[in-house]
Amino acid sequence: MISVDTTSAISPVEQIRSQLAALIRAGQLSADARLPSVRQLAADLRVSAGSVAKAYKELESAGLIRTARAAGTRVNPGHATTKPLIQAAENLAHHAINEGLSLTEAQGLLAHAWAQSHPAAPSITEA
Repeated sequence: MISVDTTSAISPVEQIRSQLAALIRAGQLSADARLPSVRQLAADLRVSAGSVAKAYKELESAGLIRTARAAGTRVNPGHATTKPLIQAAENLAHHAINEGLSLTEAQGLLAHAWAQSHPAAPSITEA
C-alpha cells in the first residue's frame, strides 16, 4: 500500500500522510475502508508508532479519516478526486517519465505551475 524511504529528506510522518491522502483522493481507499492500526502500520513500515499516530492525526484533522475505538480508523466519504483530475495526474506522470524526469523533478514542475496559477496559494513547503 505505502512505503517509507528512510534515506529521504521528507520525514516518515509526511511520507505516510501524503501517500495515504493520495490514495484516498485517488479513490484507491474507498469511503469507510478500514486502515491498519497504528501499531500494525508502524510494524509494517518499520517506523515508530508515534510517526504513524501523528500522520493519522493530521489526516483526521484534514477530515480525510476518522478514528473510533470499536470501528478503528476509517476513510471518511466524499474525498475522492474527480476522474478528469486523476487522468490529468496520470498524464503528467506519463509525460514526465517519457521526458526522463525524476518524481522530484515532476513535483517541482507541478509546484511551479501551481504557483503560476495561484500566486496566493500556499507553496508545497507551506502546506
